[in-house]
Amino acid sequence: MIKRTLYFGNPAYLSKKDKQLVIKFSDGEREDTRVPIEDIGIVVLDHQQITISHGALMELTRHNAAVITCSETHHPTGLLMPLDGHTQQSERFAAQIEASVPLKKQLWQQTIEAKIYNQHIVLKKLGIQSENMIYWSNNVKSGDSENHEARAAAYYWGNVFPAELNFRRERGGAPPNNLLNYGYAILRAIVARSLVSSGLLPTLSIHHHNKYNAYCLADDIMEPYRPFVDRIVLEIIHNGEDYEELTPSLKKQLLAIAAVDVEFDGETSPLMVGMSRTTASLARCYEGQARKIIYPTMVWTD
Repeated sequence: MIKRTLYFGNPAYLSKKDKQLVIKFSDGEREDTRVPIEDIGIVVLDHQQITISHGALMELTRHNAAVITCSETHHPTGLLMPLDGHTQQSERFAAQIEASVPLKKQLWQQTIEAKIYNQHIVLKKLGIQSENMIYWSNNVKSGDSENHEARAAAYYWGNVFPAELNFRRERGGAPPNNLLNYGYAILRAIVARSLVSSGLLPTLSIHHHNKYNAYCLADDIMEPYRPFVDRIVLEIIHNGEDYEELTPSLKKQLLAIAAVDVEFDGETSPLMVGMSRTTASLARCYEGQARKIIYPTMVWTD
């Protein structure tokens, strides 16, 4: 069952009672609401006047929910995750720590192959020539030693959005960078949550290295999933919506990333469920039970 994503953009008081999240709105116009905590996967706190009890936080983390806090500019700034998410966590930590450099390079090769191929699908759907993307995807070497990821990214970002936008992918750049940043932040939380559920440390990466980044592995594993966020952003632009500011409507569409369809060998599942397949396969690779991460292929038919 896919876990629910709850977004709070207005003043509210969140507490726990009988293993349910009790939601009280301060405007007095809406009745109190209860949601079983076991059904919750992500909670987004996007207002400065939200209060959440320790009991609620404890129960959310106990059920492996990710709690995201947002700044006054409505961008995600914090992520609360459980410390113990799997019964065999210590064994899997050890296997992850002891992973060899050749294994990590092979896993990164598979990750970049999948990412570039999904970017190719996006460009193909838009009617943009993308045979070069297939070539780069098929020729990624161990550790991506020839940096095909960067070549593909330069071509992809130079063509994926309408030419009149004069788009440059920069974290602090002009819209629609704001949509991409928000969508990627939600995706990152989904990945981190799934890694913890699979008994892995989100910090210890296969490629990304930054001493200030506590989620390097999440940043690795989310790479092939990024095009699914890009697709939502492209649909927002195609629909003619104003995206200069992150409105509640835009956030709602981006938060739906957890439920978009992804495909594994002809089988379709919601992204949040598919992510569990990916992180579980990574754990098996660390333990020597497999040699390949299971990533989804984007199928864009509508």
